[in-house]
Amino acid sequence: MVIDKKLIFKLEKLSRLELTEEERGIIKKDLGDILEMVEKLHELETDHIEPLRYITTNYLPPRKDIVASQDVKEDALSLSPKRKNNFFAIPKVINK
Repeated sequence: MVIDKKLIFKLEKLSRLELTEEERGIIKKDLGDILEMVEKLHELETDHIEPLRYITTNYLPPRKDIVASQDVKEDALSLSPKRKNNFFAIPKVINK
């Protein structure tokens, strides 16, 4: 792939950026470096390497789906510094 001014302008328009000439030069160099790195990756022999599916090999079995106490409203309200009936009481934040 050739990285020229036409491609840089197209990417600039698609990303809705307004770049200076100096920034366009930096982007052109960075894109060239990225493409060069990808080309080097193509040189590697990867036919016998299994693709990475998970970062870790640890297996955690799923926990059992057990219904626990569903009456948590009173527990949550007990943690509130102020409450009014069955609701949290908070300071007024909007003045009309």
